[in-house]
Order: sequence, then C-alpha cells, then structure tokens
Amino acid sequence: MGSDSEPEKSAQKEKKKLLALAPIAKPLAGKKLSKRTLKLVRRAAEHKCLKRGVKEVVKSIRRGNKGLCVIAGNISPIDVITHVPILCEEAEIPYIYVTSKEDLANAGATKRPTCCVLVLTKPTKGELGQEEQEKLKADYAQVVSDVSELASSMF
Repeated sequence: MGSDSEPEKSAQKEKKKLLALAPIAKPLAGKKLSKRTLKLVRRAAEHKCLKRGVKEVVKSIRRGNKGLCVIAGNISPIDVITHVPILCEEAEIPYIYVTSKEDLANAGATKRPTCCVLVLTKPTKGELGQEEQEKLKADYAQVVSDVSELASSMF
C-alpha cells in the first residue's frame, strides 16, 4: 500500500465532489466555466459587489437587484436552496451551479462554506473606479453569456 500519486488524488477528489452533487444542480458549470465564475466571484468580493448566503441573496432578488446567482451543488439538505432558482427565473436573473460550497466560500473571501452568492454589477455602497468597473463588467458579461448559452442548450 503506497501513497497515491498527485494526479490520482485530485481525480479522486473530483469524483467525490461529483458524487455529492444534488440532482437539481443544473445547469452545472464545467471546469473552465466554473473557474471563470469563481474568479468573477473573487473579484466581486474584493470590490464589495457580492451578496453571500441564501437569506441575503433572496432579499436582494426580491428588492429587484440584478446580477449573476452562483449556487453550490453539494448542499445538504437540498430544501435550503430549492426556491432560489425559481426566484432567479422569475426575476430573469441568470444562475449557475458550481460543484462545491467550499470553493464558492473561498472565492467569496469567507471561511464558512456558502450555499449561494449573488454577484452584483455595482457595489451596494460607494463607488468603484472607472477602470475596476469596466473590468468587472467585462468579466460579468462574459460569464453571463456563457451561462445563458449553457442554459439555452439545456432547455
């Protein structure tokens, strides 16, 4: 019994993540889109353009804020987040599932695992510099177009 090599360990980790996914986790981001989405979440967290957690996200959607909703696919019990995609569809907000709540929390600059986040295009308080605003909007637009393309191919 020797130690597993590094690629085998990462493959096993990925397999465990996929096994923990909820059956409603569709549209699920692929590796590339997931990486790009988490990068957008990280950038939005730096600029205070992020709502974390189910309660905050639902409140923000009901108030009419627009953005991109990123939902973790490995939530248990699943009843915690089943209403979020419906709210997003009613408000015409694009949403995407990522494989892990831990990865989502790391990207959102929190240590606690997070069920879902809402990426806003502008900060709730204060203003962003013109350059940062343009970068954030460009990343946001690219991810949203990929998400809507993925969603349209599903339905």
